[in-house]
Amino acid sequence: MPEGGSPTVRRLRLGQELRRWRERRDLSGEEVATKLKWSASKVSRIENAKTMPRRSDVEALAKLYEVGEAREQELLGLHQDAARKGWWEDYSDTLPQEYTTLLGLEVEATSALNWEPQIVPGLLQTEDYAREVIRATQAITRIPPGEFRSRVKARMARQELIHRSVEPLRLWVVLDESVLLRRFGGATVMRDQLERLIELSKLPNIRVQVLSLNNEHPVNTGSFFHLKFPDFHDVVYVEMLHSARFVDEEEKAYDYEIAFQYLQSEAFGVDASREIIQKTIEERWR
Repeated sequence: MPEGGSPTVRRLRLGQELRRWRERRDLSGEEVATKLKWSASKVSRIENAKTMPRRSDVEALAKLYEVGEAREQELLGLHQDAARKGWWEDYSDTLPQEYTTLLGLEVEATSALNWEPQIVPGLLQTEDYAREVIRATQAITRIPPGEFRSRVKARMARQELIHRSVEPLRLWVVLDESVLLRRFGGATVMRDQLERLIELSKLPNIRVQVLSLNNEHPVNTGSFFHLKFPDFHDVVYVEMLHSARFVDEEEKAYDYEIAFQYLQSEAFGVDASREIIQKTIEERWR
């Protein structure tokens, strides 16, 4: 089951801290590599959390940067946390790498902004709807039966984030109205899914708004998932056809926040959105 604290975030923090210390000592990655007889790519991979350093690597860097005993222990503590295994890593063989990274990041996020113009967001999906959404991708991607089941199971497991008893994820979603109309599975699947949306939207940590089809599209972009952390920079997850990318540059991530604010300002309010969802159930999915 999902649990608090994310080794994925710890790895990012460790790399970030090591890069900061290198820059404080006015050293380039190439200079560090030369002094430690490493490759420059190894330094880069550690700092960008592309590889998990050994404890001896962290100790070597701490000594080179002359961080002091107290700071070195903090870095080693981050390393120890980063070496833990997250629940999502049990699915790493059957999930795309970017999605596995997302699962690791969102465990430690305190809030998220989600714009979705195509499907109900994964954190709010019923199991049947999730199964149909994943099945629909098989038209362009081969997914073996075992991997198919693993993807559905992982999607359900991550929903613990919005239900956990201590500091559940605060989630604000804006859906295009077409999401309510696009069929995945039969009418029963869609009806159950929209009823779940109404139910979840009443939780104190979840807001769901619907952007009317009668409005002009205010932001010309696909779906994005903007994560916010208590003591780490914002990260935006953007999906593409066969992959995904993360936006973590502060200025670019903030652009997504501004875009979301505009979307929610143009969408129906929370209560009116529930009424639209209920009306769609009665008129289309009964």
